[in-house]
Amino acid sequence: MILVNLFKPKIIAIVPAAGIGSRMQIDLPKQYIKIQNRTILEHTLTTLLLHPNIVRIIVSLNQKDDYFHKLSISSNFRIVSVIGGKERINSVLSGLIIAKNVDWVIVHDAVRPCLSYKDLEKLISIIKKNPVGAILARPVSDTIKYSNLKQEKVLHTVHRKNLWHALTPQLFQINLLKICLKKIIKDKISITDEASALEYCGYNPLLVVGSCRNIKITWPEDLLLADFYLKEQNKN
Repeated sequence: MILVNLFKPKIIAIVPAAGIGSRMQIDLPKQYIKIQNRTILEHTLTTLLLHPNIVRIIVSLNQKDDYFHKLSISSNFRIVSVIGGKERINSVLSGLIIAKNVDWVIVHDAVRPCLSYKDLEKLISIIKKNPVGAILARPVSDTIKYSNLKQEKVLHTVHRKNLWHALTPQLFQINLLKICLKKIIKDKISITDEASALEYCGYNPLLVVGSCRNIKITWPEDLLLADFYLKEQNKN
């Protein structure tokens, strides 16, 4: 049973879902692939909807998306959609434009369907401790190799002691995130997650250890793993 937390900051969640997932080698965006009779995106949104502090979820869509509004979950009163952009940063900013009357924002990958409620709650509890924000992450356990530009041979091994795999959700003070993302665009800096924008502007989000099950669906073989994790999650 999920207990309502007495600590109730209002949070919006932005889910960038404008990508087409070309590495999956299929003819539809990967967030609409079905696992256990529900799309990946539906699994993702369902977990976010469980948390009472998330007052609205904004899904940033590709302008040619004709899948989302066919999903029953799209009619949930806490979910709205906007047209995203070519890059992730543009999709997040599209969501931030319509975010009103909240102090905090969560950004979560559309194709991370195995996020646990426990990890979501752990991340949100950081609001009491840090005015900047935090990200879910995992310490790197594999040996990391650095390659040449052609990615055909090893140049050297990277020491993994202080390395982390960045996950999502990532949680930030909303006005701070807006400022940092606009700075990134102005300076023409390339980033792959929102924490990088804060780092570039001199801020240091906290690291919150998340589950290794919070995988990002990228390759076809990830679907089998996600199916297993979701089955285990639904037993609890």
